[in-house]
Amino acid sequence: MPVNERAAGRRRWRAVTMLVLTTACWAVSFPLMKALTAHQQTLLPGVDSWFFSALGVAWRFGLAGVCLLAYGARRMGALTRSEVGQGVGMGVFGSTGMLFQMDGLAHTEASTSAFLTQCYVFFLPLWQAVIHRRPPSRLILGAGLAVLAGVGILSGVTWQNLRLGRGELETLLASVLFTGQILWLQRPRYQDNDIIRFTVVMFVVMALCMAPLIALSAPDWEACWRPYASGPSLLFLAVLVGVSTLIGSLLMNRWQRELTVEEAGLIYCIEPVFASVLALWLPAWLAAFAHIEYANETLTWRLLGGGGLIVAANVAVQLAPHAKET
Repeated sequence: MPVNERAAGRRRWRAVTMLVLTTACWAVSFPLMKALTAHQQTLLPGVDSWFFSALGVAWRFGLAGVCLLAYGARRMGALTRSEVGQGVGMGVFGSTGMLFQMDGLAHTEASTSAFLTQCYVFFLPLWQAVIHRRPPSRLILGAGLAVLAGVGILSGVTWQNLRLGRGELETLLASVLFTGQILWLQRPRYQDNDIIRFTVVMFVVMALCMAPLIALSAPDWEACWRPYASGPSLLFLAVLVGVSTLIGSLLMNRWQRELTVEEAGLIYCIEPVFASVLALWLPAWLAAFAHIEYANETLTWRLLGGGGLIVAANVAVQLAPHAKET
């Protein structure tokens, strides 16, 4: 194998590894956000969960933006219109997707939400097929079906609880918006943009997009900081900012461009596998630390079967010599 091909192969596998690590960082947010919300409801009882969700996203991405801005302050002077456009687009797609996902979750089962959110594994190749006027390969389609089946098994979705009501439609819309965020990041016109600069813009936009919802749902202005007036809240927020937001977003923004969007979409579906593994042991520790009720989940055939399908589909795509051609 020529030297250039070996180097490209190593770079490709490094990109795959970094995106898998990205999904692990994102997965940490699921038990942490659940524990944080439960703890905050003891500090500020009787407040709607919508407020805690919007406030959490605003604090999380706002602080991540401040931290990244402090780190890359010298580079921000060279901010370009292209970087602003990329950051604004990703911020709008990401924040509106999260809003529809949160509201949809209030009107459907969590398992159904987890299943429908992953529908971007089909939206991505469909969009690419329309743009490039060629159908996706059988490998990508087969892997997408396997991943969706794996997520369905993992989340416990059945035909009896899968229907298209308000919650399901909003979750599908959220998946479309997440598809838009992935595609926006991959646009060739943004290939040479500085990652730090456009990520700062993205964080700021995502935080600002939550402001209207916070203003409408806040019982008073003091409620915007009282939920974080405790050690557990501050620790949970610090981990969310550092691991799930800063590390996760920077890895995504840096390494997704090294793969096709279809491959990236398949890899991102590993996130619920990591979340399920974390749920086996992390909730009990969080509950003891924050003095809340949050029990560990148990190892089931769904985790083994569903997670195995998702991982196997991704491995098949990465090992196939023609995967890059899709």
